Amino acid sequence: MYEALKLFFTSFLLPPGGPIVLVVVGVLMLRSRPHAGRKLCVAGATLLWLACLPIMAGALVTALGGARPLDMAEARTADAIVILGGGVRAQAPEYGGDTLGRLTLERTRYGAHLARATGLPVLVTGGTQEAGIRPEAELMREALVAEYGVPVQWVDRQARNTVENARNTAQLLQDGGRKRILLVMHGFDVRRTARQFKKEGLDVIPAPTLVQRWDDVELRDFLPSASALQTTHYASYELLALCRDLLVDWTSDSQRSGILP
Repeated sequence: MYEALKLFFTSFLLPPGGPIVLVVVGVLMLRSRPHAGRKLCVAGATLLWLACLPIMAGALVTALGGARPLDMAEARTADAIVILGGGVRAQAPEYGGDTLGRLTLERTRYGAHLARATGLPVLVTGGTQEAGIRPEAELMREALVAEYGVPVQWVDRQARNTVENARNTAQLLQDGGRKRILLVMHGFDVRRTARQFKKEGLDVIPAPTLVQRWDDVELRDFLPSASALQTTHYASYELLALCRDLLVDWTSDSQRSGILP
């Protein structure tokens, strides 16, 4: 049920689905309520246009903590590298089976780069949401060892979401007394994901890939692109998920303090 609701939410509320729904509803209302219908059409088209702009995608990534690249001097103070899964491409015909999705591949490659640069041990975390699909962590471990020549010390195949990623990582690392981690994710993940790992008692050094740069803004940053739309989609999801987490935590704290029943 949860996965069905999540699929509906991401497909019909976030861009591009949300703006398209507004346009469709507006078109259907043009005959009965033309004024409101036209407003919905304009609103939907405007939101879709904005979602396609690289400058808008970059602003969202920056707001979510993805404008600061990792400081390598700080990186060398960590105890381990944690690479967070970001999806599997199931039954890829050219590979003859499951393989890393784009987000996971980008994180895996950056994690390998950091492992070679720092010599730190690596933990990969990510399970699977569907039966018959291999866990992300297994695919990441295989790619790191076979393709990048980077050994993997810990593999968390069970985590199905960020909460479980953080909890399982803390459990795997605590036996060795490791608490300070480089957390490899995307720029749009930084605020929510780092916050979750810190709640498990880990000292997090964000190590994002897809870091937004503001020193080379060009005309093309104000022109629509498919890649910007995809980034806006991911960033919008993370922004709303962060708001949800903050609301849940506020509600729990208020109940414990007696503010709420």
